[in-house]
This record gives sequence, C-alpha cells and structure tokens, in this order.
Amino acid sequence: MGKDDGRILLTFNAGSSTVKLGLFALGPQGPRRIGKGMIDFRREPLRFQLTEGPDRFDIALEARPGAELDDVLSEVLRRLSWHVDLDAIAGIGHRIVHGGDRFTGPVRIDDEVITALEALTPLAPLHQPQGLRLVRAVARLRPGLPQTASFDTAFHRSQSDLARRFAIPRALHDQGIKRYGFHGLSYAFVAAELARRHPDLSDAKVVVAHLGSGASLCALEGGLSRDTSMGFSTLDGVPMATRCGAIDAGVLLHLLGPMGQSVAQVEDLLYRRSGLLGVSGISADSRELLDSDAPEAAEALDLFTFRIAGEVARLATTLGGLDALVFTAGIGEHQPRIRKAIARRLAWLGLELDESANAANAATISAAGSRVEAFVIATDEEQVIADEACALLVEPT
Repeated sequence: MGKDDGRILLTFNAGSSTVKLGLFALGPQGPRRIGKGMIDFRREPLRFQLTEGPDRFDIALEARPGAELDDVLSEVLRRLSWHVDLDAIAGIGHRIVHGGDRFTGPVRIDDEVITALEALTPLAPLHQPQGLRLVRAVARLRPGLPQTASFDTAFHRSQSDLARRFAIPRALHDQGIKRYGFHGLSYAFVAAELARRHPDLSDAKVVVAHLGSGASLCALEGGLSRDTSMGFSTLDGVPMATRCGAIDAGVLLHLLGPMGQSVAQVEDLLYRRSGLLGVSGISADSRELLDSDAPEAAEALDLFTFRIAGEVARLATTLGGLDALVFTAGIGEHQPRIRKAIARRLAWLGLELDESANAANAATISAAGSRVEAFVIATDEEQVIADEACALLVEPT
C-alpha cells in the first residue's frame, strides 16, 4: 500500500442528539480512517470525544448550542487543530438523512442544494436540521472548504415503484408521499462488506437488520435494496429506542381528534416518548432493559424482537426466500440476547444460531446446519461518506 499524501477528509454524521466525526487520510487506496470522535449534545456541558486517533481525549466544551452551531463547531475545530493539521483538510463530507427523489447519489453542496435540502426538513424533523446546521456553520467558518452530502435515502432508489408506493391517491404519490427508506449509508457499507467476506453470497437474498437507537431492516438482492422497513419517515417500521415504529393511522386521527392533542404533541409522543421507553416506562436503552427485572422491561424487549422477526419474514416474502440474515449497528453488533430472541422466532425459516458464537459476537453466528446463514458485521457509515466525498472532491496527486 502506498503512502498517504498528507491530505485529510473530515466527515460529519449528524444524528438527532450526537454528531459523529471521522478523520481520514488520503492516499492511493482511497480514504483511510485515522480518527474517530463524537460531539454529544445530550450532555451539559457538551462533550467532545476523540476515541480513535493521534491523541484520545474526552473534554467539556465551553460553547453552548444555539439556533446555529458556529460557536460549537469553531471550538471543536480549534480543539481538533491541537492534534491534527486542519490546513490539510481537502473537504468535509456530511451524512444527510433525506434526499427525497431529487438526490440519487452524493453531491457537492452549494446554495441551491442547501435550499433543496431545507425543503425536505419536514420529512426528517429530528435529523435534517442538525445536518444542515453543520453545513451552514462550516460554510461560514471555512468558506473556501468544499463540502459534500451523502444521503441515507439514495441507496433505496433501486427499489421498484411497487415497493415504494402507499395505497393512496396517485396524485399524492406523484407529489412525493411515498416510501423512501433510511440508514442507506449503513446498508451500502454492509452490502459491500458482505460481498467482500462472502463472495458466494453476492447474488443472495439477504436481510440486514440495522438495530440501534434508530432501527430498520433492508432486503438485499445482489447487493441492491429491494424493500425496507422505514418508509416516508424515520418513524416507520419496527419499534426503536423512543420512536413508535409502524402505527395504525387511526391512532393518529384519534389523538388529533377526540383526544384533542396538537400536531406538536403527537410529534413529540411518536418521536421521543414511544418505543422501548414508552412501553417500558423505564429506559430507551436496551442494555438497561436487559439488566432490569421489571416485567415492563421484558415486555418492551419482547415487542421489539417480535416486530423485528415479523419484519424479517415480510422482507423474505419480497425477496422470495432468505439466504442470510445480517445484524449490524449498536444493538445488532453487541447484544447476543436480542439476536437470540429474534432468531428463536425465525426458527421456522430454518435459522439456527450457534450459541457460543452468538455469545461471543462472532462474525458468523449461525449453526453449521442452519439453512439461513447469520452474520454480525460492524457498520461504518463514515467510511461510506469519506469514499463518496473523495470521489467528488479530491484530485489525484
């Protein structure tokens, strides 16, 4: 492998309450990760961590979040400059959750792109604003630095119109009310990594379960998305940490009508007070629920795994079979009891786990005689962002 050329890519992966940072050195083999960090907006004061890189640290920030993130980002870059030569940054890549129908792949960001992305904010109210605040802050602080956007929705554009359609009037579908799907950067990485590790499965029928605070599943065939659990918004599909997952639209009509709740109250309920937190009344963190003896904790986890197994079965119907199941993201990669509970409900499909391999979070966790193979693959959304940014921004040296 050749030497790095001295240039750096910085990536931002904005969630609803955290921003993950990636530092990548550029070289003949493409971006190579040299650092990983996070800005945690859940803490007071804010915390900035560098968990991988030249110098690891975990510090409190003096800046406070406001309507914009200029102060926070300015301090983050200043602190980072003590450890990394920021003058070597060739560009910044961002994860943007929603690209709608317009953005089918990564793009360089300009004013026209920002305006188009702002218009999509109602479709992803937890994530889109945070990503755009970072984009605008970079543009003001480092106006000459090129930026790119990588979209969670773009990976799912390979789905058929049938899979993306709701049973609503056609005019509404044509106006953009359709299933978009999310976690696409994660699925893109896992699909490529699965093909690299198991080339015999390159054309297989595979379901990937991205299980974290946000959770969704994706049906892959030949490495392409054919169906997914999330639809028009990041609320859809299986229950999540604080999000409800799929819900009868009649419930929403009841909340807004006879119960007299406002749109803002219903939004808060569905995004922030439901899911594992709502059912358990204890915590949104599955680790805390696994450690709890409370029956409500067990019920929340049972509902979580019940709905996930049901979604695997539905996606297998889309594919016309199932060759492999892949677990990824925080819960999927690190919680054997959750994987075991899901697999137990899928035994009728021929899925059998190797108990010791599953307990060890091994790369292959299916038993030798299992008709459906099962794997654990650590996802890396920032690597996908860096690869896409590199392709758009960086000229060979």
